[in-house]
Amino acid sequence: MYQSFIGLEVHIHLLTKTKVFCGCRSAFGDEPNTNVCPVCMGYPGVLPSLNIEAMRMGSMVARALHCRIPEQTWFERKQYFYPDMPKNYQISQFASPLGQEGYLDLVGKHMKKRVRIKECHLEEDAGKMIHTGTVSLLDYNRAGVSLLEIVTEPDMETGEEAELFIQQLRRTVRYLGVCDGNMEEGSLRADANVSINLPGKGLGRKVEIKNLNSSRFVRLGLTYEIQRQKERLDQGKQVIQETRLWNENRDQTEPMRTKENAQDYRYFPEPDLPVFAPDPAFRASVEAALVELPAPRMERLKQDYGLSREQAELICEEKALADYFEEALAAAAAQGFDIQDGAGRIANWLLTDIKHLLNREGIALANIAAFRLSPQRLAALVVMVARGQVSMKNGKQAMDRVIAEDRDPAELIREAGWEQLSDPVQIGKAVEAVYAAEAAVFVQTRAACAAGNRKRQRTLTAYLVGRVLEQTGGRADPKIAGAQIESLMQTL
Repeated sequence: MYQSFIGLEVHIHLLTKTKVFCGCRSAFGDEPNTNVCPVCMGYPGVLPSLNIEAMRMGSMVARALHCRIPEQTWFERKQYFYPDMPKNYQISQFASPLGQEGYLDLVGKHMKKRVRIKECHLEEDAGKMIHTGTVSLLDYNRAGVSLLEIVTEPDMETGEEAELFIQQLRRTVRYLGVCDGNMEEGSLRADANVSINLPGKGLGRKVEIKNLNSSRFVRLGLTYEIQRQKERLDQGKQVIQETRLWNENRDQTEPMRTKENAQDYRYFPEPDLPVFAPDPAFRASVEAALVELPAPRMERLKQDYGLSREQAELICEEKALADYFEEALAAAAAQGFDIQDGAGRIANWLLTDIKHLLNREGIALANIAAFRLSPQRLAALVVMVARGQVSMKNGKQAMDRVIAEDRDPAELIREAGWEQLSDPVQIGKAVEAVYAAEAAVFVQTRAACAAGNRKRQRTLTAYLVGRVLEQTGGRADPKIAGAQIESLMQTL
């Protein structure tokens, strides 16, 4: 029986327009080596200049993770050979990072756990190497891009916990608007440190798994590595302190190099950058830029609106989606609609029909603001259906036309003649017409009722209600139609 210790080093690209120490454009996907200058190419005699927006965004993440921002923070040179960083050192932070001693609470279906954040430090990214056969190509566009590294304490024990941490952190930085969280493009990537030991014996020999570019690979890589280390110890062998890579094709970790220690990097203060002392105005700008984060927002939606945990989680997956939901709910409440009832109905429409339409049109949930159905128009449709002014079927048809024609729902429904029919006399005529055509089904329904076969009775009644709706172009109130059908059956 062993105890596992997992710590993560998560790197995020900050969404600054320019790089962290020069004025080059910071963008993914541009032509190779087009966003470069003497500073990020490491020419002799060049001087770096700190991008204050990178410092502000990094501080926002630090505060969202409950970190302390020190009175003074500064940069150091981290020395070792980078094939994709020409100056062969990285400007980073070591002695006094911009964020210190924070935490993130992991919240899952059956668990809640606090993971301590050791630090958040700002640094420059390296370039990108592309290997093709025996040739290696270098693209320096990424060299110097603003990179924030979040380092946790070894508080996690399983690959599942580490996966949840990555997912919650990704959601957090996207809510803050400081990183797009696109792991496939490398704007968020993780290194995982893992060791195992007998319970009560403390940390074991640490192994680092580098450059994991999906939360799933974090889970799989750590699960594999924990098992590998257990097998070595069971065989009486030692775990080698090293850096390994995750081979997604073989589902295993593989050796990369022996693990460096901090002294191997020969940190010393960056002589060309002054100490940064955040003044009250800077600190106030950071606090003002913070938003309600996904975990507390999810709890608020559950408590204030009575949403289920699953509904709240899905809605809070993207800030834009949660904003859309609350705008629609506010519009429904402005029409005098009960907020608890409205929340559940809007959530159901949003997470089923609208999500399907977004997928069909290729619109990401994060871009729902570009959707042609505004929150106010969704609220109008939901309220009309709930109040019986239009049937659910016609309400969904109206939604498609509202999107296609960019029109007001109430006006479109009135023009199309889709208002719900609630006149008992008119509905009664439709029921009589259905009885004339489906007399045998009425008899079968009556027999099922007499035999106590509730399931068959419900099925046949639903069929007859559907036939009444057909007779009225989908306008008849299903409750009134159902009541009249049951009344008619009593006379048979």
